[in-house]
Amino acid sequence: MADIAQGGGGGHGDKKVRSKKASTRVDMTPMVDLGFLLITFFILATTLSKPSSMSLAVPDKQTDVKEQQSEPLKASKVLTLFLAKDNTVWALDRIAADDDKAKTDLKKVSFGPDLRTLIFQSQAQVDREHGKDDKGLSQFVVVIKPLKSSTYKNMVDALDEMAVTRSKRYALVDALTTAEKELLGDKAE
Repeated sequence: MADIAQGGGGGHGDKKVRSKKASTRVDMTPMVDLGFLLITFFILATTLSKPSSMSLAVPDKQTDVKEQQSEPLKASKVLTLFLAKDNTVWALDRIAADDDKAKTDLKKVSFGPDLRTLIFQSQAQVDREHGKDDKGLSQFVVVIKPLKSSTYKNMVDALDEMAVTRSKRYALVDALTTAEKELLGDKAE
């Protein structure tokens, strides 16, 4: 037990008679017990933070052969994002990689407002040129291609931009075509 003891006084040099002070003893055990009970209560009563995850919608598996066959994407409706090292994005806006203008139109963009602005501008241009589809949705498609030098954070940031810009149609592709490899050159490493 923890206690505080104070000694009574009284010297022999005085002739006056003084009453002896009784020693005061404070038992600290109940206060320590209360402290541990409070700590235990707050530990058990708090909610631990739950891990947050990003929802990713994937299409259902289709067994009907007619539904699996679809027309190929036109380059004029596609924004291709190549996620590269040092948190940079190389973007091809509505141009195929094997097009003659691809080398000059390849843009270097950083994550955040620059990428968001590019997505909004490209989507507006596709909507002006091609309009909406039968269901009233934009025909704009974003193809995200992480390169070997990119990080997992880059991919998550790109998917966050899809959520922020409310882009409904996007695809994650892990393979580069030969035309894209030639276009990117040493940037693809």
